[in-house]
Amino acid sequence: MIRLDGVSVWYPGSPDPVLRGVDLHMPEGEFVLVSGPTGVGKSTLLGTMNGLVPHFTGGTLAGRVQVGGLDTRTHPPRELAHVVGVVGQDPQAGFVTDTVEEELAYGMEQLGVPPGVMRTRVEETLDLLSIAPLRNRALRTLSGGQQQRVAIGSVLAAGARALVLDEPTSALDPTSAEEVLAALLRLVHDIGVTVVVAEHRLERVAEYADRMVVLRPGGEVVGGTPTEMMATSLIVPPVVELGRLMGWQPLPLSVRDARRCAPPLRAALAGLDAQRFDRLPAAPGHSDLQTAEATAEDLVASGMTVVFGRTVAVRDVDLTLSAGQICVLMGRNGSGKSSLLWALTGVGPRHSGRWSVGGQELGKAEPATVRDKIRLVPQTASDLLYLESVGAECAMADRTSGRPAGTCRALLDTLAPGIPDGSHPRDLSEGQKLSLVLAAQLCSQPPVILLDEPTRGLDYPAKRALALTLTALARAGRAICVATHDAEFAATVADRVLVMATGELIADGPAHEVLTASSALAPQVSKVLTPEKWLTVAQVQRALDGGR
Repeated sequence: MIRLDGVSVWYPGSPDPVLRGVDLHMPEGEFVLVSGPTGVGKSTLLGTMNGLVPHFTGGTLAGRVQVGGLDTRTHPPRELAHVVGVVGQDPQAGFVTDTVEEELAYGMEQLGVPPGVMRTRVEETLDLLSIAPLRNRALRTLSGGQQQRVAIGSVLAAGARALVLDEPTSALDPTSAEEVLAALLRLVHDIGVTVVVAEHRLERVAEYADRMVVLRPGGEVVGGTPTEMMATSLIVPPVVELGRLMGWQPLPLSVRDARRCAPPLRAALAGLDAQRFDRLPAAPGHSDLQTAEATAEDLVASGMTVVFGRTVAVRDVDLTLSAGQICVLMGRNGSGKSSLLWALTGVGPRHSGRWSVGGQELGKAEPATVRDKIRLVPQTASDLLYLESVGAECAMADRTSGRPAGTCRALLDTLAPGIPDGSHPRDLSEGQKLSLVLAAQLCSQPPVILLDEPTRGLDYPAKRALALTLTALARAGRAICVATHDAEFAATVADRVLVMATGELIADGPAHEVLTASSALAPQVSKVLTPEKWLTVAQVQRALDGGR
């Protein structure tokens, strides 16, 4: 269905190719997982499969890409729309109509599909993806998982025999992610659609893949079975990392497989207190963050309520964020996490409620005062990047925060060394963009730092680097709150976990208690070793090493 022969891709100004001599064959009815470090070229590889690279992105493509027998060199994306469908990271950004049924029909209208055929395909797609009850719903009212299924349906109804998806579960809660993956697997097994998924959240996808394609720095691309690729890959989910640590063969890709291997390990850990073993070591190289000026101040909020029209997004929430503590805020899509964080910055709408930092009431304070106390890194960090170079962004952050020149640059070098001042912010990897925004927000030395879904687009090493950064900031006395759907990241970094549902706080407690109490929130290591309350591979390794 999809074939790449000797494919290499260069972009202007880059001395090395993003992809080098790629040979891949993806037959009909196969689920293919694409993996690799952040910024290695996964999106470029996906873009070659429907002609977006190079027809839309520019650059130079050597070699041949064929999709359904059509050569992308001679068939631009519009001529491939009936063969291959593409679903991006943000499905809402691709919607062009108002309701579900209209969105499913739109692509077929552009392709000139006869009305009778169009109607039949819409009905088939609604049933196939289990979204028939949503047919008349406004797209803006759907949950993240529902929007993702509608986006898949819109390209499927157009007749696509191959689907290419870029991080389809990165912004979804565990339940919504399972719904999307179930829909994709049904397409593969029931009607023979070829599905290609690029995903950093390997713990969600690896066990379902028929084939795995791994991109390595330097443009090399290799493929094989998931078990073969996981044996040597630098990017692996926790269950595989645990299997490597214990030498389990065959290497488990799912919690089910790992539990079958785990009885001896559970016996070895029996009676040990997992909390004796720190989840993260001290943060080497982060001394600037730990010694930077900061006042240890708690954030205390009471009665926080946010209303949008007739919808109560946050309902009478009482919250304390303690200095020196990392609090993780979890809950399904639409539970009110982002609305609460924005209300705490004083920028988002707030119907009622009071909040203070270090005893200073902020409800009627000037915006500049609130910014000095609380800084937010939003879901899309690049929303805060608007200048033409990294150096200009750093200089602006110094000026607006009243700090000496070079302060932001020094913080950035601590978080992500080696980014040239002349680089354009939009050309950075997701991890580098996040580091730049975080450095800019830290410039004013705020006592409270809020982050909304900061791990979107980050691989496991990048998430670990972020966890080390947040740990260093907490040890310097900051109060930190991270809203996330990423249970593995929460297990790594959280001291305390809050859970929201329908705008209310329904759980609040130590990370090891809250995360292990729910199968939806539990990380993979917890599921393998339950009923013991272990959260990460690092904890297990330290326990086996006697705490060293």
